[in-house]
Amino acid sequence: MTPVTATTPATVVTTTRVTGTTTRPRGPRSWVAPAVVNVVTALLGLMFLLPMLWVVFAAFNATAGLKVEWPGSNFSLENFRAVMTPETTYRPMWNGLVLCVSAAAIAVVVATLAAYPLSRFETRYKRPFLLSILFSTGLPITAIMVPVYGLFVQLNLIDTLGGTIAFMATTSLPISIFLMKNFMDGVPISLEEAAWTDGASAMQTLRHIVLPLMWPGLSVVIIFTFIGLWGNFFIPFVLLLSPDRLPASVSIFTFFGQYGSVQWGQLAAYSVLYTLPVVVLYLLLSRRLGGAFTFGGALKG
Repeated sequence: MTPVTATTPATVVTTTRVTGTTTRPRGPRSWVAPAVVNVVTALLGLMFLLPMLWVVFAAFNATAGLKVEWPGSNFSLENFRAVMTPETTYRPMWNGLVLCVSAAAIAVVVATLAAYPLSRFETRYKRPFLLSILFSTGLPITAIMVPVYGLFVQLNLIDTLGGTIAFMATTSLPISIFLMKNFMDGVPISLEEAAWTDGASAMQTLRHIVLPLMWPGLSVVIIFTFIGLWGNFFIPFVLLLSPDRLPASVSIFTFFGQYGSVQWGQLAAYSVLYTLPVVVLYLLLSRRLGGAFTFGGALKG
């Protein structure tokens, strides 16, 4: 006979299946943190959106003031007609393009050549050098402008486009090198080793392998460098003296107070024109920013 084991309610063991996921009850405070984050983000976004709306609305408002208001019946292009003159807009914009495009090109080329050995070779000076670059990115430009001005006076470089371009490119190098090195680290070195085996030099692999694969990162560095230079006011304001050589970043300051009472509509129209080069550059390089590094099947498993 089979023995019968009696069980009591006290000895019954209930087993449950472990599914790997735990469902926790949502308490009354579980939604508070996301809600606070969303509200703070919305407020910050609104703080940035209001000045932009004022610039756009005031540029097309013939009687623009400091209030954010729809032009309505006051819609007019008179503000753009007033500022689009050779002395006010055309020449400063051209000077700014010459300064910023030249300085950005120099900075990107030098940053690429400096970031390549930092990314691909190991030396005992690599870490101190990277730390020095990181420190230089936070160094205020006003701290060195007095000795730089004295140096430019000694070298007769004051009020010269070449000297200003060289110094603007130099100030952009720390952050450009830092960004370029980080993007270059994402390109597998095994691709270069295969090219080295076939007899390619380091410069050939940099030009034909590394740079084509890191186009998204290179586009970010180009845009970031150009925007930083395009909005730079202090360097050209100190180093350039002739009014016909001042860029738009400085002429917008002189335009702000040259009539005694500020013409807000004209100032807003000039600001809209001032942002166009950055918008055009972003549109030209936006396709490069959409994806990650395109290795394109270069790696084989």
